[in-house]
Amino acid sequence: MTAPLKPIIMPYRGTWPKIDDSAFVAPGAAIAGDLILGPEASIWFNCTVRADVNLIRIGARSNIQDGTTIHCTYEGHGTFIGADVTVGHNAILHACTLEDGAFVGMQACVLDGCVVESGAMIAAGALMTPGKRAKKGEMWAGNPARPLRPVKDSEKAMFREIVERYVGLGREFKAACQDESKA
Repeated sequence: MTAPLKPIIMPYRGTWPKIDDSAFVAPGAAIAGDLILGPEASIWFNCTVRADVNLIRIGARSNIQDGTTIHCTYEGHGTFIGADVTVGHNAILHACTLEDGAFVGMQACVLDGCVVESGAMIAAGALMTPGKRAKKGEMWAGNPARPLRPVKDSEKAMFREIVERYVGLGREFKAACQDESKA
């Protein structure tokens, strides 16, 4: 039998990530440095969260989906992700702020100094250039991203459903990893 797979969790300059006991970090994810991961949050397979040159905060029940990269800037901006945020597969978040309930689609890129307000949506593949602000209830799309339309009620409902689904998946995968380590 092989040893169970684990995430890479390491310090940077003596500072270890702080991970809530109820959070899930998938095998194959790599996290380092001054990261705080909130209750029932999840970081999925092949994500990189590198809080080396500044801090990163990820709030309760937020899900960082497979292949996402999160970083920050030296002597500039940390990266702040609120509660109940969904970040789709292969997104890039760099020195930005995602407020509670924000949504970032697959392969979107949110750069330095950007703010995605509560309930705003960044469409799949969008590129938010430095310093932009997606206001509450706006959907941004394109390269470079710009406001496209209001977020639909059906999308707002989908945001909540995805958060709940990922909280459940995180619990299930965490339990499976713990069972495997006992085998």
